[in-house]
Amino acid sequence: MSKRSSQHATFVIERTYDTTAARVFAAWADLSAKSRWFGPPQGGVEHDLDFRVGGREHFAVDAGEAVYSFDALYEDIVPDERIVYTYNMHRDDTRISVSVSTVELLAGGDGTRLRYTEQGVFLDGADTPREREHGTGELLDKLGVALAQGAGV
Repeated sequence: MSKRSSQHATFVIERTYDTTAARVFAAWADLSAKSRWFGPPQGGVEHDLDFRVGGREHFAVDAGEAVYSFDALYEDIVPDERIVYTYNMHRDDTRISVSVSTVELLAGGDGTRLRYTEQGVFLDGADTPREREHGTGELLDKLGVALAQGAGV
């Protein structure tokens, strides 16, 4: 019998940024802007972005012990309001998760409230919902720093 497993989870993370929805959206849509906050700071990064419905994004980084890759397909895009994409993560040649993610940009006082929802299946214990939620939260914090420094302009 195989030792394969599947763990399903949904998590929601919210952040509020002191800027317009258009700037937050641009920080997701433009490769130069997204490269300022998406992924770890170490080298060895590949990053390609075709930001349109049906377009794909590929990101890979050599983390020393393994190469991690993110491959996404953009399913729905409403400028300045919503981004929906499916993606899978690999550690070397092993698929560790498959997810659908929704980014919603909502008016919030003087800024923009971002609501990120991920529904995922985490495979064979190679990744966990808790680790993914933590890592995604860190990325959204980095997005806030990049926006404060002018990303998405």
